[in-house]
Amino acid sequence: MENEFSKILNKYWGYESFRPLQLEIITSIYNGKDTLGLMPTGGGKSITFQVPALAKKGICLVVTPLIALMKDQVEGLNKKGIKAAAIYSGMSYREIIITLENCIFGDFKFLYISPERLQTDLFLSRIEQLDVSMITVDESHCISQWGYDFRPSYLKISEIRELKPEAPILALTATATPKVVDDIQEKLCFKKKNVFQTSFKRPNLAYKVIHTENKYGALLELLNANPGSAIIYVRSRKKTQEISDLLNKSGIDAIFYHAGIDRITKDRRQTEWTRGDKRVIVATNAFGMGIDKPDVRLVIHTDTPNSPEAYFQEAGRAGRDGLESVAYLLIAPPDKGTLKRRISENFPEKDFIRKVYMSLGNYLQVALGSGEGINYEFELGKFCNRFKLPILQTHNALQILQHLGLIQVNDDRDNRSRLHFIASKEDIYYFEQRNPHSVDIVKTTLRSYSGLFSSYVYINEQVIAERSATSRDQVYNTYVNLDKAKLISYIPQKDKPTINYLQPRFETHLIVIRPESYEHRQERFRERVEAMLDYMEKSECRSKQLLIYFGETDAKECGKCDVCLKKSIPAFKDSYGEIKTYVLQALADSPQTLSALTQKSSFPDESLIKAIRFLEDNGLVERFGGQSFRAKIR
Repeated sequence: MENEFSKILNKYWGYESFRPLQLEIITSIYNGKDTLGLMPTGGGKSITFQVPALAKKGICLVVTPLIALMKDQVEGLNKKGIKAAAIYSGMSYREIIITLENCIFGDFKFLYISPERLQTDLFLSRIEQLDVSMITVDESHCISQWGYDFRPSYLKISEIRELKPEAPILALTATATPKVVDDIQEKLCFKKKNVFQTSFKRPNLAYKVIHTENKYGALLELLNANPGSAIIYVRSRKKTQEISDLLNKSGIDAIFYHAGIDRITKDRRQTEWTRGDKRVIVATNAFGMGIDKPDVRLVIHTDTPNSPEAYFQEAGRAGRDGLESVAYLLIAPPDKGTLKRRISENFPEKDFIRKVYMSLGNYLQVALGSGEGINYEFELGKFCNRFKLPILQTHNALQILQHLGLIQVNDDRDNRSRLHFIASKEDIYYFEQRNPHSVDIVKTTLRSYSGLFSSYVYINEQVIAERSATSRDQVYNTYVNLDKAKLISYIPQKDKPTINYLQPRFETHLIVIRPESYEHRQERFRERVEAMLDYMEKSECRSKQLLIYFGETDAKECGKCDVCLKKSIPAFKDSYGEIKTYVLQALADSPQTLSALTQKSSFPDESLIKAIRFLEDNGLVERFGGQSFRAKIR
């Protein structure tokens, strides 16, 4: 089958060969073995289930909590001519029915579904009719109470196994400790333990911690000293714009990105950065999913992430092309206290959580015993203002209510307009005869999008308006009239977050806040915060610390992080004194490229490059204009 897998890879993705571990995972799941794949961020996880699913008969069920990723992958597969669909919170009952029926009768190869949708009677009543070839569980660490993002809804996946016992499971995740690896296989009822894992070691990536009282100054210095594409991670949306503005004023091309930006702007900014039109993107952790940019040279965190897992994933977006790259964590004196405070901020008092639940029902005007399955527009700022609630604690209380399976919080603003023609072409024709002004809009819509008569399709009213030489309002009004005439089903775009009740609203005092959703998660969170504090403060190799955390107890020192470089200073000065003298003399009069320095030198290239890196890290030389160096004015 290896030849068949390669043909599928080349036909749909244009690649000549698989990345490390992909083929082994593909072969294992294709042969019907329950399989756990631990692959680094950017390692090509989607290929490991998409290729075998295309080689198998039937449909692949993909469970993922990432709605934006779900939509992107479905759209990407459909563009390749592969039938794929998705079911997630926020869809109408009719949309879900049509999607499921298409998957049962329409020769679809992939059905993406969010974990909370697995529990619905509607899905359970239809899954018996689905010819499921395999079940893929993305972000599978979410099923483990030891995982950093445990979600109770993931526990329902084992019930789907009972309904489809012949379908093997492929569990995928980018980061997991040994305890989480074992727990994933147990919770998913693996018939036999079967793990494929590469080392978490990144030989080309140097991890460095910088203690500073002036993070903005350090940020500018690092960007000026390290050329190439960069990501700067911050914790607040406000900071993304502030730092982006600061960098632009300092002559560094930068843009900002966070979850509150509309999809069109997000896509444009990500494209600008990916193409290299903008050197730096300043972002919250909303940025990163689906990034396919191998030449990121620099990742800088100005705020400390809550866990080693989160830091490892975000820092790991640097240097995917295998070339030398750096991940910096900037630490200021107050950061230790700030990190510790996040424990109480992320787990507010239980009475406060109940208060938020009661206030939410009142705010959305949800009567007791109702609300289940209904999608409500929700703005956190307005909600907190009305009920005089602190924003951060309220946000985290909503997350806990979500973990309890009471609500689904959807902050994804990719609620693009959706359209489905439910009448026959003849009925549409008669409507056009009575409403001649709509003819161009209807015809343009049908020419612009395929599949409109079989399912809901994402559409863009502005595109239709431009192509039909009309206005966006005319397009909108035509769709509304067609919807009223029951010729189409039209769901206009919404640009606000939503909340979906997963259970009918009930009396606040009946809320049971289970230990696995509060105390257990709080304790795990505290352990991860302490691990990050150790990472910040210990004088141990940064890479080794991370590798040991992920179970690689035989990890060696990297030789390139800030801790290792400090340890090597005395020996380095003795061994490389002659090279240091040569480099500084060569740069005394004018800048030199790395190529020029190596050509004129009698020293081994490797030793010279190492010496230059040492001098650069210690502020004796600086890089500019790509690969040129000059003596740093002190």
